Amino acid sequence: MNINGKKVEIYSTPSCHFCHMAKEFFTEHHIAFTDYDVASDISKREEMMDKSGQLGVPVIVIDDQDVVIGFDQRRLTDLLGVAV
Repeated sequence: MNINGKKVEIYSTPSCHFCHMAKEFFTEHHIAFTDYDVASDISKREEMMDKSGQLGVPVIVIDDQDVVIGFDQRRLTDLLGVAV
């Protein structure tokens, strides 16, 4: 859980450039997150597909309700209330 009370989860793969960018964004803004490697974790891959309807990564879920597909920095900034 973060200072702002947000729960952040990211479904990613080790080779995904945009996944790395999203995780760097979280780190730079001191946002704690849980990372699921869907390349090796089949159950998390299925969970990601249920939440997003697709196989593309990253899929970022905030507070179990907002689903962001891809690294959409503007939307993440708004949802997480961080300054850029």
